[in-house]
Amino acid sequence: MNLFWVINAKRIKTASIIVLTAFVAAIFLYVERTHLSVFATPEGPQAFYRAEIEEKEVALTFNISWGEQRIGPILEALEQNNIEEATFFVSASWAERYPDLAKSIVEKGFALGSHGYQYKDYTNWENEQILKDLRRGQQVLSEITGETPHLLRPPNGAFDKRVLQLADEQGLSVIHWSIDSGDYKNPGVEQIIQNVVSETSAGDVLLFHASDSVKQTHEALPVIIEQLKEKGYSFINLDQMMDNAHTTNKEIY
Repeated sequence: MNLFWVINAKRIKTASIIVLTAFVAAIFLYVERTHLSVFATPEGPQAFYRAEIEEKEVALTFNISWGEQRIGPILEALEQNNIEEATFFVSASWAERYPDLAKSIVEKGFALGSHGYQYKDYTNWENEQILKDLRRGQQVLSEITGETPHLLRPPNGAFDKRVLQLADEQGLSVIHWSIDSGDYKNPGVEQIIQNVVSETSAGDVLLFHASDSVKQTHEALPVIIEQLKEKGYSFINLDQMMDNAHTTNKEIY
């Protein structure tokens, strides 16, 4: 089994660090069959998936790779609920098909992350294929939106040690998540709400989708936002979550 390094971030002002056991983390990686983001440390590129903080802050993230019907209602739901901070991981080939929609994400003030160019599993590719896709994705997103992403969520969330290193060489930090809404399964609005609200804690990165395959996300979002606000949570972007952080590492087998 491959050895991965997984990273937690902790605000400098935070007094204590909550460390999950390697066993639990290993199960998490196995079940999700996904990988985390590139976060540079003296030990090399690491994966970022949540921050160990005391403040009740969380980060909303969305993946989008196809379709034009769902992004509008999701953006509208965020705006109507006064959410100013969220990150959209955009497939560059999608942005080519729908440049106005890609630009609207940035124009509304949300952060843009790369979801690669082609929606293919990098772990099945040779290094040169991965590099070509990363570079093409950066180029296309920059040309269309005027923003060059520095955050990457690989297609399917899949990475290995090679992908971490190659992304780091391109100046990209690979971002995973700690809370999966399960919205891509279309399990029902109430189930999506339950998946998120019941499991969220301070420092979590929440995963949603904005492709046309998700039919219920735009309905669940307002309730999720309202209920998390009622619990005292605020919403920040990923850069804010990682700013002024130092790292603790653990080995995942």
